[in-house]
Amino acid sequence: MSEVRIDKYLWAIRVYKTRADATDACKGNKIHINGTVAKPSKTVKAGDIITARKNEVTFTFRVIETVEKRQGAKLVGNFAENITPAEELEKLHRPIETFFLKRERGSGRPTKKERRDMDDLWDRYFFDSEDVYDDEEDGDEDY
Repeated sequence: MSEVRIDKYLWAIRVYKTRADATDACKGNKIHINGTVAKPSKTVKAGDIITARKNEVTFTFRVIETVEKRQGAKLVGNFAENITPAEELEKLHRPIETFFLKRERGSGRPTKKERRDMDDLWDRYFFDSEDVYDDEEDGDEDY
């Protein structure tokens, strides 16, 4: 496969959870191909550099091979190389630190709203809730 739409490619390599999310990111000027803003229909080819702004972090990928179908997480490395600078990756941890710093020690249980905010934060920066449940199904017990 020589060229693929950018929205399909970002979905296939698991940068975005849905193709609609990838399309919205393109429409919001959050995706660049080789330094130029990319519309959802723009095509990518091997060797292109993709920059995707997501959750205040600018991720950078080099296209190794194009693919249209969604790939398993272990196979993504065959199609894209993550060349995001370390400074950008450090930004992922900043919101967590500041979120927990503003809560006073001994102030009791979090309210329902605070709990939802924490869940949203965890989902956005670390993992999808589906991933947690997938780990529990493997039968490994921690005790």
